[in-house]
Amino acid sequence: MFEIEQRLRAHGITIEDMVAAAMGLYVSHGMPEEEAALEIKKKIKKFLDDPNVASLLLGAILLEEELYTRRKNSEIADDPVFLLSDEIIGMAIAECIGGTYARFEFTRYDQKKPGILSKLGPFLDDAVAGLIAGCTSRLYSECL
Repeated sequence: MFEIEQRLRAHGITIEDMVAAAMGLYVSHGMPEEEAALEIKKKIKKFLDDPNVASLLLGAILLEEELYTRRKNSEIADDPVFLLSDEIIGMAIAECIGGTYARFEFTRYDQKKPGILSKLGPFLDDAVAGLIAGCTSRLYSECL
C-alpha cells in the first residue's frame, strides 16, 4: 500500500535492516532467534500492507522529506525535545499493531536505536521503531 516498502528502500531502509534492528533488542520468549527473525520479517511485511500503518509511515516519510531532508538548517535538524509529532507517529504505529504493550516496546527501540534506527532522521527513526516495536510486541504476546 502506498508503495511503502519501495519508499522506505529509497531512504535506505530495507526489510532486512528492520529485522536486524528488531533482533538487536530481541528478548527470547522461548523462540529461537532464527525463528523469531523469520516471524518478525513476516509481520513487518504484513503490516506494511495495512492501510492504517502504511498511511502513518507515509506521513512520516513525507514529513521527513519536507521538514528534515529539504531543510538541512531547520530548527528540527537535530531532533529537538520540543518535536513531539515524530514520537506520536511512532507510538501510533506501534499501538496500531501491538496494542498498549507495544508503546513500552517502542520506548526501548526509541531510546536504544539499534541498527538502521541510529542512521535515520527524526521522523523515520520513530516510525520504523514503531513498526518494529509493534511487530515484536505482537510476537511476544503470541509466544506467551
